[in-house]
Amino acid sequence: MRSSNHVIGFLNFMTLLLSIPILGGGIWLSSRANTTDCMKFLQWPLIISGASLMLISLAGLAGACYRNTVLMYVYLWAMFFTIVALVGFLIFAYAVTDKGSGRPVMSRAYQEYYLQDYSGWLEDRVSKQSYWTKISSCIRDSHACNKMGRIVRGAPETADQFYLRKLSPIESGCCKPPTACGYVYINETFWYPPGGQVGGDPDCYRWNNDQDQLCYSCNSCKAGAVASVKTSWRKVAVINIVLLILLVIFYVVACAAFLNNKRLDNDEPYGETRMEKAQPSWLNL
Repeated sequence: MRSSNHVIGFLNFMTLLLSIPILGGGIWLSSRANTTDCMKFLQWPLIISGASLMLISLAGLAGACYRNTVLMYVYLWAMFFTIVALVGFLIFAYAVTDKGSGRPVMSRAYQEYYLQDYSGWLEDRVSKQSYWTKISSCIRDSHACNKMGRIVRGAPETADQFYLRKLSPIESGCCKPPTACGYVYINETFWYPPGGQVGGDPDCYRWNNDQDQLCYSCNSCKAGAVASVKTSWRKVAVINIVLLILLVIFYVVACAAFLNNKRLDNDEPYGETRMEKAQPSWLNL
């Protein structure tokens, strides 16, 4: 038990180092959220996790190194609430990303995305016009569709080559019309309407070859954004699961260190109990 403070000090130093890239990643995503990556749903879990982990690590490190019972007491409570908050976030993240996935398309390597396949808080948030205006503007400014063009052996790729590509949810939902509409491929972001009537999907009428419009107002684009956010949140959830496991381990060791500090503050010798200190008088006879 005497080595508990040294162990908790070392573990908190490692946790402090771990919190730096987590916090830095959240700040980096925040700086890019208004420009290219459109990851506003991802930045705050990372920032909060990194900042909380850094503060808790500093308190635990100071408490363990200086054998400060007050700091250790604050550290234990902060650790407890952080563990509860992480568990709550994980439950929430998996609940709002539980439904929805891409649909396979016959004779295509890519999948297509439909807003009705998703439900709940995440879909409602993306679908709101006030949010979608900002998200679609972000996607447009990222030039994700403009980057789809490929040159194969000195010539633009053919339709058959394009159909074998695995597109991201944003590329599939925002940069081309749905396959069911029957548009004819010219290049990655330019499609001729079919000779007859287009399909019954409302997105078929929203598609526009104008490179500033494309399918940014389509439900398929919204579904692609939801699918992209879902993937990102699942990655964050995996990171937080690892953090949660580490925090629970650290919490158990910190409890042991805290009890050790209290024993030392009470001037209890190591390995000696109160019953051993206060021996019954009949033993001295």
